[in-house]
Amino acid sequence: MTTPAAPRITYGTVLGSPYVARLLGATLVGRLPNGMAPVAILWWAVAAHGGLAFAGLLSAVYGLAASLAQPVKGRLMDRHGQPAVHLPAALANSTLLAALPLTGSYGGPAAATAVVVVAGLTTPALETGLRALWPSVLPDPGLRHAALALDTGSQGLLYIVGPPLAAALTAVHSAALALAATAALGLLGAVVVASAPPTRRWRPATTAGPAAETARRLANPGLVLLFVALTGIGFAIGAMNVWAIAMAERHQQGMLSGTLPAAFSAGSFLSGLIYGRRTWPGTTTGRLIAATGGFLAGWLPLFALPGPYAATAAIVLPGAFLTVVIACAFVTTDTLTPTGRTSEAYAWLLLSIGTGTSAGTALAGRLAEQPIAGAALPAAGAAFALTVLLAARRRLATACDRPRRGRHRRPARGRHRAR
Repeated sequence: MTTPAAPRITYGTVLGSPYVARLLGATLVGRLPNGMAPVAILWWAVAAHGGLAFAGLLSAVYGLAASLAQPVKGRLMDRHGQPAVHLPAALANSTLLAALPLTGSYGGPAAATAVVVVAGLTTPALETGLRALWPSVLPDPGLRHAALALDTGSQGLLYIVGPPLAAALTAVHSAALALAATAALGLLGAVVVASAPPTRRWRPATTAGPAAETARRLANPGLVLLFVALTGIGFAIGAMNVWAIAMAERHQQGMLSGTLPAAFSAGSFLSGLIYGRRTWPGTTTGRLIAATGGFLAGWLPLFALPGPYAATAAIVLPGAFLTVVIACAFVTTDTLTPTGRTSEAYAWLLLSIGTGTSAGTALAGRLAEQPIAGAALPAAGAAFALTVLLAARRRLATACDRPRRGRHRRPARGRHRAR
């Protein structure tokens, strides 16, 4: 007798499952400010205060503040549910982004910095929330694997659409309009996500007795080393964003500031579509390290200081490996995280990437006038990430090769299984 082949997973099946399209689409809209805000803040600061160094610093501060607040929001979601956290944060964030241009007339750099910090701190944790929702929305492991890859890869759309949209609105009208559009999209997406039935019903799994004490201990050496490595991934992304701005100024082609990040993200999006369609051989740890090596190799052509067209083509390659790195990092985090702390752990993962992104943005802003240094920074971040992962390989492999158990309580009502 032969065992029948498992049904082929398609993205149509995933998106056709109840609530998946709504949650994924609304989360992307609500997170579009992640791609728009740094560019809009950069261009507004250059116009209002002059100098790419301060503009890069202000953009880095926004990203750092957004990242630092993620674990707090993750812990709050684990305790109080997602709508109670998403809605107030989205309202505050959107209000502050829309009001930022007023500081140019009434407050100067100090007021602008304060507004950017608070706006970053109140960024809704939509990505963290969505990753925590997948086990209850898609109980089938095959569908969940495809959804995670689609989710991770579609993040590229944030940077395919976001930076060019912010740059276009700035060029056609003003950076103030770009900031207003950023605020409106962020609020709209958060409201749609927070009002979805799976979001309102979701609660994390809970434990009692001795297991509850274990659940309180989130940190472990493998998880810490993974998060340290991911700061290098974020550093490369942050340096790339400023390198794109510097390329735009050097070649006097303003749209390059959006086109280069968009090409990077296009590679991420396409690789996500490929990665999620099948089950890959080998271990999660092996794929994580191999993809990080590819991510590093993808940045090396920038050392040749290519022109606009060559740079746009070259930057697709590191983007293609980014999706696999992030998807494997989330799976590893889920494996290493105790029951009841998943949202918080995901938030720490995003904090690690965001902290690295802010550091890369700030340092690249300081070195923007030095083409070779600016082109080398993304590779330096990727090399750091690969070095840490190789050092942590034994710890990560031991944990990820253990059988995995479910970590989330499924909703009591409205469960749906894909057939």
